[in-house]
Amino acid sequence: MDITASKKQSSKKALSYRILSDLFTNRYLYIMLLPVLAYYILFHYMPMYGAIIAFKDFSPAKGIVDSNWVGLKYFSEFFNSTFFVRLLRNTVLLSVYNLVYGFPAPLLLAILLNEIRNLIFKRTVQTITYLPHFISLVVICGIILDFTARDGVINSIIGMFGAEPIAFMRKAEWFRTIYVSTTIWQEIGWGSIVYLAALSGISQDLYEACRIDGGGRLRQAISITLPGIAPTTITLLILRVGRIMNIGYEKVILLYNASTYETADIISTYVYRKGLLEMSYSYSAAVGLFNSAINLMLLIAVNALSRKYSETSLW
Repeated sequence: MDITASKKQSSKKALSYRILSDLFTNRYLYIMLLPVLAYYILFHYMPMYGAIIAFKDFSPAKGIVDSNWVGLKYFSEFFNSTFFVRLLRNTVLLSVYNLVYGFPAPLLLAILLNEIRNLIFKRTVQTITYLPHFISLVVICGIILDFTARDGVINSIIGMFGAEPIAFMRKAEWFRTIYVSTTIWQEIGWGSIVYLAALSGISQDLYEACRIDGGGRLRQAISITLPGIAPTTITLLILRVGRIMNIGYEKVILLYNASTYETADIISTYVYRKGLLEMSYSYSAAVGLFNSAINLMLLIAVNALSRKYSETSLW
């Protein structure tokens, strides 16, 4: 017993020594890490305490602790509300369309740019595709509304062919198409940066060997390029699916109106209206918590599938 206890104590001392030695050796790196840790603790983990208002009848006068506990009351109200099906359908469809059409777009652009040998043309295309990402969202939405107006550019082009103008932003059936296509336009260049970095890490010897074996550009892309960036692609896909329900409400609010609620109203905009405009804090917190729970379950499921069928996963 004494021998076992002494071994445990010596192993603990050795572990403590290694930790202290590592902290001293890499002290500057850990000091640089402190602001990042402070940011996540202050703005991501500490606010989680406020999530309990979803289970309380929160009153700002009483505070979080003294507010009355109501359990799953607000969750039940949301599930039984007339808006639940519409909100869930709109959020899922908009997210799936963004994933199906928006996720492959940066990958395809990166592969095409990687095949361009004219550096001036390549950098010009990169600069043009990057620019929309840095434009204010308010300006972007203003451009979209101007272009899709009855007297806008798109309707002017339609009128050249003798067709009647279309009130795009007044028709619910057009909202998802406009939202997804403009989102791709905004993010395609910025999203391609990660893939271009991954492509630069692929050995050129592999391409040379493929060319010697008679493989053309298409064969090189299929046999070398896509497998080479597969880990990056899978990781980004897992992260994208993990926030599939988190559609930013800002763009939707700037674009939608009462006539497009049928297809445009999503969970995040509903939380905004209930929480900030109607001041139903507990109800909006319950809806937001439900949304986050769905995202968490999707992230765990997709990560498990990726770990099972490939060599890449987040954990």
